[in-house]
Amino acid sequence: MAHPSPSPEPRTEQPAAERLAAELRAAISGLVRAGRPHDQLAPIPATVLDLLDRQGPMTTAELAASRGVRHQTMAATVKELTEAGHLTAGPHPDDARKKVLALTAQGRNAIEADRRQRVGLLARALTASLDESERLLLARALPLLDRIATELGTTDGAGGAGEASTAGSAGRPGDRGPISGAW
Repeated sequence: MAHPSPSPEPRTEQPAAERLAAELRAAISGLVRAGRPHDQLAPIPATVLDLLDRQGPMTTAELAASRGVRHQTMAATVKELTEAGHLTAGPHPDDARKKVLALTAQGRNAIEADRRQRVGLLARALTASLDESERLLLARALPLLDRIATELGTTDGAGGAGEASTAGSAGRPGDRGPISGAW
């Protein structure tokens, strides 16, 4: 007598936290992608200007390490930004072989203009797509996104370089929290 073959195990659904994480990543990525065509600065230069604005002067090596890229890659971006008048290089206080990079007034104006443009774009989208109660709900969720970004920054050791940290604290004056871009 043949035994019936066991029925396949039912597919288990993704755990709730993983589903939520996947949806959050997709939503934030979509938000960032939708805004990019309106940016005045290219993503990599904007990230460098934003990082220097938030964390202060640093060397090319420090910038490269903070972004997880090779020194040579960052050096090309630094050269481009310096030639555009956005950065200045000064002597390192402890090592004469190194240069410390800082924003110029022009660089600060460029990143602030880009931020203002993005804030305006988002504000118009919020007003057009959400009613008042939905905007309040989103406002209540922002501290949760900040906590997630902070957790990403403390668990991966990369200072929040993951995609989800784009929703972190970007655009809040004086905040030096996790960032992955100028958003």
